[in-house]
Amino acid sequence: MTVLLAAVMLPGCKKEKEENNQTGLVLGFSQIGSESAWRIGNTKDIEEQAEAYGIGLRLENANQKQDNQIAAIRRFIAYRVDVIAFSPVVEEGWDNVLMEAKEAGIPIILVDRDINTEQEGLTTCLIGADFYREGVQAAEYLIRKADRLGLEHVNIVEIGGTENSTPMRQRQAGFMDTIAGDSRMHVLESIDGDFLKSRGEECMRYYMEKYGEQIDVVFSHNDEMTIGAIPEIEKAGFKPGKDIIIISIDGGQEAINVLKEGKINCVVECTPKLGKELMETALKLKKGETVDPVIHPVEQVFSDEMNVSQIGPRGY
Repeated sequence: MTVLLAAVMLPGCKKEKEENNQTGLVLGFSQIGSESAWRIGNTKDIEEQAEAYGIGLRLENANQKQDNQIAAIRRFIAYRVDVIAFSPVVEEGWDNVLMEAKEAGIPIILVDRDINTEQEGLTTCLIGADFYREGVQAAEYLIRKADRLGLEHVNIVEIGGTENSTPMRQRQAGFMDTIAGDSRMHVLESIDGDFLKSRGEECMRYYMEKYGEQIDVVFSHNDEMTIGAIPEIEKAGFKPGKDIIIISIDGGQEAINVLKEGKINCVVECTPKLGKELMETALKLKKGETVDPVIHPVEQVFSDEMNVSQIGPRGY
């Protein structure tokens, strides 16, 4: 049975490569998972751009597990893809498998998130948002909002992303560094929401039970957690966007809709549409060209400071 399955599967892989690959380039991509609209939109964009550029794509979903990503990268190496790209679940623990890729002569592109390695030169570049800047933009909005409202004391609770992930660390750092110079700002507590809607709900329930009316601001590291948190605020008898300032990051359609309803005050964009940059970079690497070590997309801030009715469809 195993031999029969192998015989059936191998021609399928070869067919996919022949039909979808006009450039002679095969890209192996390991996605973190499908835990959010952002992540689903990111996967869709990469698939569409691979087709548009005529690049053969082998894509695997890690379902939020680093072990699955490491195994996927090893399969890409065994398959001898031309370029490997992945969005790392966490920052640590990649040295061994990336050294294997380097020894095989396969360049590595990081997408969306960065990593820490003990050895230099294991990756070629990072394509993704400036997470630190996103945290700064969120804090800058809050300071302006506090000025407009004449607030003298601001209590903040933070729903962070996955512990030890690049966006969690850098968004938090950018936010905290920016509010550090404003004596009005006080962070009551920060807990990990793992970028999941269900965890955002749990975190907010805990915050409402512990702090209640003391809370002035919720700073959430992504839209999914924000959407999960809002009903818990309402259940506690408060109006999100009015009684409590809500700041989110990502800019997905659902969050923008809630922003238009007035239940979110600010959404800092973190676009998932990184496929074009990924395909162009992969093609350059295949040709032996040098690429920029960091490639950031241009992003916006959507808030109640603007006419939110004019924000167009987000596409994710």
